[in-house]
Amino acid sequence: MPNLKDLKTRIESVKSTRKITSAMKMVAAAKLRRAQEAAESARAYSERMDTVLRSLAGSFAGMEGGPELLAGTGEEKNHLLVVFTSDRGLCGGFNGTIVRETRRLVREMKGQGKTIKLLCVGRKGSDLLKSEFRNDIIDSVIGIGGKKGIAYHEATAVSDRITQMFEAGEFDVCSIVFNKFQSAMTQIVTTSQLIPFCANEAQEGEDADNGELKAAYEFEPEEGEILDVLLPKNLVVQIFQAMLESSASEHGARMTAMDNATRNAGDMIDGLTLTYNRSRQAAITSELNEIISGAEAV
Repeated sequence: MPNLKDLKTRIESVKSTRKITSAMKMVAAAKLRRAQEAAESARAYSERMDTVLRSLAGSFAGMEGGPELLAGTGEEKNHLLVVFTSDRGLCGGFNGTIVRETRRLVREMKGQGKTIKLLCVGRKGSDLLKSEFRNDIIDSVIGIGGKKGIAYHEATAVSDRITQMFEAGEFDVCSIVFNKFQSAMTQIVTTSQLIPFCANEAQEGEDADNGELKAAYEFEPEEGEILDVLLPKNLVVQIFQAMLESSASEHGARMTAMDNATRNAGDMIDGLTLTYNRSRQAAITSELNEIISGAEAV
């Protein structure tokens, strides 16, 4: 059983830890507010742009000579997975859920005889995946966001890297894996295919269920010219949206994790204090018994 000095030292140590987790919770809460607003504001734009592109892409279905980002290479052998995680830990299961989904996808695709390449956006993704897929990781992009939050040029840099790889014939299909923000306690692991661009049939079904009529568009110039311009921009927009969603999810997960850690530290302090008081009472009782026994012996 630890002595009183050890218990007192442990209590002070846990109190210091509680102060740190409480401060990290407040910082994460402040960052979450801004990140959530940014993600929700950009979500409407990215979804509407995807809707317009799906309408445009529908007219090129099955036709030859379409843009490469729409038509693809005609094969599905080489896959590029862009994995969005955080640079730092202490955010609960935020990184773990992404890594588990990525491992599942990689094993499934490799089981089908496909070649996988991983581009990790965030240090934690690379650190957690390299033990099993070290040879599949082509690069790790770190330092996204910084103190001022996610910037559009950061998404452009990642998009340019992906586009250059596609034009060089390094992959046939590109998909992103990220956490979509729902609430501070809930993040949804989402996988979305970027190249080649494909219509989202599930979303079309949801629009029909909501009673929304499919809009009819008249395009000028022709659809092909518009797609040549919009598809690269859509690639940047979708990556930017994934970064915003991932950032908001990270701050929400960290705020929740630090709140739980602060509560657990408080419970531990209460338990250690109770043990300390009982040990101190037992020590005092023992000393009194020794004094009484010595007095009686005299």
